[in-house]
Amino acid sequence: MNPNIVEVTLENAQQYLIEESRVRPVVIDFWADWCAPCKALMPILEKLASECGGAFLLAKVNADQYPEITGQFGVRSLPTVVVMKDGQPVNAFQGAQPESAIRQMLEEYLPKPWDLQLQQAQALIADGDESGALAPLRQAYEESGKRSDIGLTLAEVLLKLNRTEDAEAILKTIPLVDQDQQYQQLKAQLELKQEAAKTPEIQALEEQLNQDPDNLELAYELAVQFSQAQYHREALELLYGVLERDRNFKDGGARKVFVDILTALGKGDPLAVEFQRKFFTLLY
Repeated sequence: MNPNIVEVTLENAQQYLIEESRVRPVVIDFWADWCAPCKALMPILEKLASECGGAFLLAKVNADQYPEITGQFGVRSLPTVVVMKDGQPVNAFQGAQPESAIRQMLEEYLPKPWDLQLQQAQALIADGDESGALAPLRQAYEESGKRSDIGLTLAEVLLKLNRTEDAEAILKTIPLVDQDQQYQQLKAQLELKQEAAKTPEIQALEEQLNQDPDNLELAYELAVQFSQAQYHREALELLYGVLERDRNFKDGGARKVFVDILTALGKGDPLAVEFQRKFFTLLY
């Protein structure tokens, strides 16, 4: 039984036709047994409801059994299809229609793929899984044409993960018209993190490495410190430089830290992909 296709009764009409439409679009199909066009239309609607995987609810109303509901919607001929959104009818048509026409009508009301990806990411964030939320957020951001609200959510997650460089890059793409209160708050958080970012240990190692840039031991130690502080790009760049000069530095220790960082970033992370390619080129 498909949970996205329901039979409407007097008992559940309020729930399915009104309340549910505040959560997602509801497509109401008014039909009857004697109506041949109804029997041609219903399989198309059922197919679309199954295909869209919950993006809308198909609510079937038998007009003969429930004339009260049919009358409330002013239905005068069958089949009639009404689209409900936020408790109100927003579109309707009468008679059998080709699948292409129905798809075109529904597209206006159904969530876009990036909206669904954003919802998935928000659920992961609510569960405390910011790392897991990165992939669907990045995908939603790119596929939506870099929509500002999605970009701000992505920047917020990157900041929580101390990915300050990546967060800064996203914030730079937000157009002036969308630089709202959330943007200003994230910008302030970024600046605070950048100021407080480097521990005395990191600062001391950086100074030593600047004075002795060929010292692989210093570069390795600084990379380890960077990785512990979640400065993944800086750590990977240093380790890559070490591996370029000595692939087996510290008996493979540098390579292990490098691979551990890539693993922690997760498959598909742009930073991980960038350095995986570099690593592959270095090895082969």
